Amino acid sequence: MPQVHTVTGPVDTARLGQVLMHEHLFVLDPEIQSNHPEEWGSESERVADAVERLSALAGTGVRTIVDPTVLGMGRYIPRIQEIAAQVDLNVIVATGYYTYDHLPFYFQYRGPALAAVVGREVPDPMVDMFVRDIEHGIADTGVRAGLLKCAIDHQGMTSDVERVLRAVAKAHRRTGAPITVHTHPGSRQGSAVAEVLADEGVDPRRVVLGHSGDTTDIAHLSELADAGFLLGMDRFGIYLETSFEARAGTVVEMCRRGYAGHMVLSHDAACYYDAVPPEFAPMFPAWHYTHIHEKVLPYLRQQGVTDEQIETMLVANPRRYFENTAAY
Repeated sequence: MPQVHTVTGPVDTARLGQVLMHEHLFVLDPEIQSNHPEEWGSESERVADAVERLSALAGTGVRTIVDPTVLGMGRYIPRIQEIAAQVDLNVIVATGYYTYDHLPFYFQYRGPALAAVVGREVPDPMVDMFVRDIEHGIADTGVRAGLLKCAIDHQGMTSDVERVLRAVAKAHRRTGAPITVHTHPGSRQGSAVAEVLADEGVDPRRVVLGHSGDTTDIAHLSELADAGFLLGMDRFGIYLETSFEARAGTVVEMCRRGYAGHMVLSHDAACYYDAVPPEFAPMFPAWHYTHIHEKVLPYLRQQGVTDEQIETMLVANPRRYFENTAAY
């Protein structure tokens, strides 16, 4: 039986159940948190709050969440281990690097940047870092990453963004771990991702293009689905630049056109995200882990989405995504 690595150990893919494919536990700035701990507050209270929120999610019937928090987002596995041990959920974590434009100085003088100096190609150290997280575990925690994560936003395919994407693709080809990419569909960055991944020989069926639900451009989404990609309809609860009806309506229309097999669902929520000041919380009343089950699924059903299609998006598609783990 195929397995996927979770925070508490390997799990048969048949036991993943309903999966929310893009949720965070915490998204933090490590330097702020290390130097200004008053911002974080009580560690025990943060952990207890996370356990309460995730237990409520488990009560909806969800069995697994994917947490694509990687370097650049404050990933800290020991805290996730403590929480995962107290909740009835599988938590799958990721490796990769998150940037919209530049990499930090650590990477500027390592790997490809040295090629001009030494007169030969130099391997990117990110690839080995990512592979180590997948095959051996993150730091000394023993927790192995179950997928790879990178990002592109409206800034487009900067040289450093492309570097991370190619490093992720190379680690994918060595390990077979699937990929998720934060994208900006308003500027059609999924198409730019598709070009680079094709150049690296990545099968699009192994890739989630995250935040695809930020657009209502059905023609663009259909093109990406036809190419084989999974589309992350994964920001339910964020209704500033778009509405509940627009996000849900896109899923409805894509299902009507036969694309249920190319979508996964989630919120992109977190127990705590330090970039969002507490005063902003009232602007996001639906941005929490149980919103899909409380509001979105009933609406989808009212609009004609079938239980079979919902099962496909929540169970079958995530299971298929994690099952094909053979390296190239």
